Amino acid sequence: MRILKSLLCLLIVISSVGYAAETSAASEPNGILTLGEALALTLMHNPELKVFSLETRAAQARELQAGLRPNPELGIEVENIGGRGELSGVNSAETTIQLGQLIELGGKLEKRKRVASFEKELAGVDYQNKKLEVFSEATKTFISVLKAQEKFLLSQELLMLSEESFATVGKRVQAGKDSPIEEIRASVAHANIKISHLESQRELEYARKKLASFWGQNNPLFQEAAGNLDSVEQLPVSENLISRLQLNPEYARWKIEIQKSQAALDLEKSKAISDITIVGGVRRFNETDENAFVVGFSVPLPIFDRNQGGKQEAFYNLLKAREEQTAALLRLQNEFNAAYLEFTNSYSQSVSLKNEVLPGATKMFDAAKRAYEEGKMDYLNVLDAQRTFFDVKNEYIENLADYHSSRTDIERFIGKEIESINNSESEQ
Repeated sequence: MRILKSLLCLLIVISSVGYAAETSAASEPNGILTLGEALALTLMHNPELKVFSLETRAAQARELQAGLRPNPELGIEVENIGGRGELSGVNSAETTIQLGQLIELGGKLEKRKRVASFEKELAGVDYQNKKLEVFSEATKTFISVLKAQEKFLLSQELLMLSEESFATVGKRVQAGKDSPIEEIRASVAHANIKISHLESQRELEYARKKLASFWGQNNPLFQEAAGNLDSVEQLPVSENLISRLQLNPEYARWKIEIQKSQAALDLEKSKAISDITIVGGVRRFNETDENAFVVGFSVPLPIFDRNQGGKQEAFYNLLKAREEQTAALLRLQNEFNAAYLEFTNSYSQSVSLKNEVLPGATKMFDAAKRAYEEGKMDYLNVLDAQRTFFDVKNEYIENLADYHSSRTDIERFIGKEIESINNSESEQ
């Protein structure tokens, strides 16, 4: 099963369709749910994705604000009023009306815009990374639903078989072919199987609810998840995949973070250059009934504050971003290696269980049933063979789910579908 094929197709659609078109697209089906439908519902209604989408828009607003110049200032001043003698009243008043404008020097405006531009780009990358992370988790939860469905069907099969066995043992006891102890043993085994069946039913319900929570619902409407776990293939060697980790948004964001930190350092350096405030206006002399122009400027003297702390902070933030980039790659490599190990183990175990262990357990169980019916084996051996058979089938389902979950993780790390890598390698 190409469990991530729908996911990657959906990502392509997302990049080409508008938000308004997406909003009207998805509604949860009442019957069978596919992976593509689950991811579409997640895209439309997942609260975490909505948060990051709003953060992207907030970053766009910050970029707009960063590109605005300071507002001019209007000042009105009246002097020489309310005094004594000749300065009493307003006859000797001098009224000044002036406009002042702060002139930013050192390229502060462009550097501020550059920092805000990188912040907006970071918000976009973080949104894409979060989307990939949420889709990956939704896919793994979908796999969990498929696993729970298979285990529930397996428990139903075991329950039906237990009922048949219990009835068969009862007949043999009544016919005097078996001891009443065998009937008690069959009754206890049947009771335990009923308990396990109820547990598998509850686990399936929980898995369905967890999947529905990705689109903000607690009570799922779908009845069944459509998919086939019983489809596995080997991965390319890890060396061919690990080189793609640098394309992962979680790592790629740090290149932008370093650029933003460098831009922030440039901005802090420019703040050491004092800005100039230019003023100009008209002054009215009531005493002589005359007007005159007023012109002036002011500039802070960088004697004490030359933004030393701001520059040092920005410098250390730049160094920190470079170290975090290295740490992010190491973290991704460790997580990738763990996922690849899980994939390799689950793949080999799934193949071995399917081709070697499961056929043998099936033959042993069938032979034990026939031998019991012919009176050649006691019921305890039948129970042991039955337990072995269903334990193997249960283990097979677990390994299949682990296989697809680890494959999903790997595809999230490398940002590409493994099938497309296999196809490109085969073409070469």
